[in-house]
Amino acid sequence: MVLDAISPSPDDVFLEVGPGRGALTIPLAARCRGVLAVEVDRRLAAMLDRQRVPRLTVLAEDFLRTSVDRLRDELINLSGGRRVRVAANLPYYAASPILFRLLNLYQSGIPIGDASVMVQREVAERLAARPGTRDYGVLTVSIGLWAKVDRLNSLPPGAFRPMPKVHSTLVRLQFQPHKPQPQNMAVFVGLLRTIFTRRRKTLANALKAFPLAARHGPTQVLSEAGLDGRRRPETLTLPELVRVADTLSGAADPVASDRAVL
Repeated sequence: MVLDAISPSPDDVFLEVGPGRGALTIPLAARCRGVLAVEVDRRLAAMLDRQRVPRLTVLAEDFLRTSVDRLRDELINLSGGRRVRVAANLPYYAASPILFRLLNLYQSGIPIGDASVMVQREVAERLAARPGTRDYGVLTVSIGLWAKVDRLNSLPPGAFRPMPKVHSTLVRLQFQPHKPQPQNMAVFVGLLRTIFTRRRKTLANALKAFPLAARHGPTQVLSEAGLDGRRRPETLTLPELVRVADTLSGAADPVASDRAVL
């Protein structure tokens, strides 16, 4: 079911994060041009490598610590510089760091086309959340700035061995940067962290905790961005958040902007 949802083609090259014993890795390699599997557990990586699966390269490394250059070199060797796809079954505790790492790889120039990731149902709900809902937050917006999110299917605990205690959802991220991008990414990130930790406050009050907004005046910032200060931060859409960040970016010099988000 998962393999069919991913729908690999003979010309595809995959980066797989956390292949484990190879339940997905081996059939995936049989249906595509090549798989680079990065496994932090050296014992599992060695077991998978010993199987000598055609078109499979195994790296016994922590994906979160492997250098961008190492991953780029390995993927270029497999793909010839063409588009790369990602497959992963992500544990709950590592889902967000790995997703942000994928964004980092994409931003660094590795041509990731899409990522099919199995995540705990609660993570999937956060990724696909709508403004104004309790699941909408920093993860939703950060991923949405770079990728379109689609939920492909849901699986009960009994679909896995060993059986987990949670329900899982297969999600596809199709990388396509939101337009326009924020003028100053540091300001945008700082804005998200500030207002979403105060999501139940009014937007005018939440902005008081952000140095750039406090210096320029939250009321003035919101007026220039064309937003009602009585709204809650959790109701702002991605374009509206970009508009606020860009208003703030234009209100201060770059050095002050960088200091404001530290």
